[in-house]
Amino acid sequence: MLEDKYGRKFHYLRLSVTDVCNFSCNYCLPDGYQCDTQRDFLTLDEIRTTATAFAGLGTSKIRITGGEPSLRKDLTDIIEICASIRGIEHVAMTSNGYQLEKDAERWVDAGLTSLNISIDSLDPRMFEVITGHDRLQSILRGVEKAIALGLKVKVNVVLMKQYNLATLQTFMDWVRNTPVTLRFIELMQTGDNLNFFTQNHVSGEALKKHVIERGWGKVISDKTAGPAHEFQHPGYAGRLGFITPYSKNFCDTCNRLRISARGKLHLCLFAEYGLDVRSYMQIGDIQGLQTRLRSLLEDKDATHYLHEGYAGATTHLAMLGG
Repeated sequence: MLEDKYGRKFHYLRLSVTDVCNFSCNYCLPDGYQCDTQRDFLTLDEIRTTATAFAGLGTSKIRITGGEPSLRKDLTDIIEICASIRGIEHVAMTSNGYQLEKDAERWVDAGLTSLNISIDSLDPRMFEVITGHDRLQSILRGVEKAIALGLKVKVNVVLMKQYNLATLQTFMDWVRNTPVTLRFIELMQTGDNLNFFTQNHVSGEALKKHVIERGWGKVISDKTAGPAHEFQHPGYAGRLGFITPYSKNFCDTCNRLRISARGKLHLCLFAEYGLDVRSYMQIGDIQGLQTRLRSLLEDKDATHYLHEGYAGATTHLAMLGG
């Protein structure tokens, strides 16, 4: 089992397969994706080696991320590889939903078990303002299809004071009859968004307190769960979740590591730099990769330093898929 010096065990790998994204979300890539490096993303064989190595160290959940993972033509193969590895019990993916309506069935057939979709507004006009795309209705149809196919679906909403904070009741009304987990995520500062962050950051703690006072009860998380605190209510088909990285002790229960699309280990989303482990992937050296991972994990810090205004090497969230 991968365990750091603070006793945290790592059951969960976030595996980026591309840093390319076709959306231009105002909090992440307001000018769109800028291609400034070679697109030498992990190959299928490298992904298989990586998944096998992590599974052998106790990882039971892999989340496929981007950028936007559906931009890879071999995404179905990637899902199938991850699902086929002994010890991997959950194969999840985070997506902007652009291909969801079209490809959901293929992803499920390949072994996908859960899906996170970003929907930052339920108003088509505001959705287009935020993302640069008029795709909301297609994405909502895709969510319905994913639910019908048996996927566990979570919908991510980045809280932004000037864009969607006033429409929270619309989201609440939607989740009353829609069996998804709706997760409100605090806007995070990155290297490229300081002004936007200053103008739009909203604390999720007050909102969490608001729903607790209205009868929502906390859901106990399993060992592979992400950082969200989830709540349920008998009058609602769906659940609510809150990801509040600026809250006290947020990192105490960290259980996930990140591999970038170019084969670097990131001990934290906001680490100072990625640690290159691709040489082991390239030659299929599972044991060597495992030994290196154990060694590098000794340097994982107790916490990020977002509360001090430090975002590390993360210039935008598409780099590692959040």
